[in-house]
Amino acid sequence: MSPPTSRRVGRPRAQERPASGLEPRDEVLSAAAELFTTRGYTATSTRAVAEQAGLRQASLYHYFDGKEAILATLLEGTVRPSLEIARGLVARTEAPPEARLWALCRSDVMLLCSGPHNLGALYLLPEVQTEHFGVFQTLRTELQASYGELLSATEAGAPLGTEELSLRTDLVFGLTESVILIRRADPGRAPQALAEATADAALRVVGVPQRSLARLRREGQQLLAA
Repeated sequence: MSPPTSRRVGRPRAQERPASGLEPRDEVLSAAAELFTTRGYTATSTRAVAEQAGLRQASLYHYFDGKEAILATLLEGTVRPSLEIARGLVARTEAPPEARLWALCRSDVMLLCSGPHNLGALYLLPEVQTEHFGVFQTLRTELQASYGELLSATEAGAPLGTEELSLRTDLVFGLTESVILIRRADPGRAPQALAEATADAALRVVGVPQRSLARLRREGQQLLAA
């Protein structure tokens, strides 16, 4: 009697995709990222995502409850790495806060510009303001608070009142996230040049004098390299 044929465990694929090395769940996220940023979130169905990922539509629901859950996972993935870096920089109290703020802005822009798809553009979707995206909003709020904490520790930020500090924080955070629109208008823009120019501009918004920028840039780069 011949031995039983081994069967592959897992969800069936609807079609074969080029070998990417991704697990099915990550394949779904990759497919959704591409479709959401090219066709648009509203115009993309779960069937389209499943087909792009090479899965049956029913198999997609093994990994995600639906389209909102996929979008929420993608959005949270754009913030978590920046938040981890922000927490580390806030804790590095031996370094000048201006250099730490520069490093945070620079790293945040690089992360927003590093992927093959401009996922940050999905922040602008009206659906993102609903309760289904509460975890993403909480993470993003904590990231913005880290900007404010570093800003308040700078020489220019320390004397500011609560309202002015909040305004400066909003401006710096908004400046960082504005690269989403720049990338959408000019996808070929070099991320590193954009990241460093944005970080320089952020310190100028805070009130750091131009003559101090070169030194703080060097110190910020050293923090990121450590």
